[in-house]
Amino acid sequence: MTATARSGAAALPVRPGERRWTEAELSKVRDQLAAEAGELRADIARAESDIASRLTDAVNDAGDDQADVGAKAFEREHELALTHNARELLAQNERALASIDAGTYGTCESCGEPIGKARLQAFPRATLCVACKQREERR
Repeated sequence: MTATARSGAAALPVRPGERRWTEAELSKVRDQLAAEAGELRADIARAESDIASRLTDAVNDAGDDQADVGAKAFEREHELALTHNARELLAQNERALASIDAGTYGTCESCGEPIGKARLQAFPRATLCVACKQREERR
């Protein structure tokens, strides 16, 4: 944990009626994000290895019938989609960790109001307050 994160937990924004962040609460969220980021990195590395081996198999399986070729193409596309999703989650986690380090964690990126401590404890990668997120989902 950086000096900024250590010294700034109480300075992070909260919604009216919520108690200020404690160092222990912020540390728990940070640890959760860091652990998830590590798992995602491992998942991505494993998936990239699987994708590479499937591409090699595609060359070796040139004599397969159309059903086998289709099934293998579907599996590759599925792996690529899962890897893309994992990369997106990793980017969100890294962004949240960076905002903790910068002391800006908990500020809505749309309206600048506090996201809410309870929301961040439930979903630590949140970048929007509930009202802005609802507005975004209606579009």
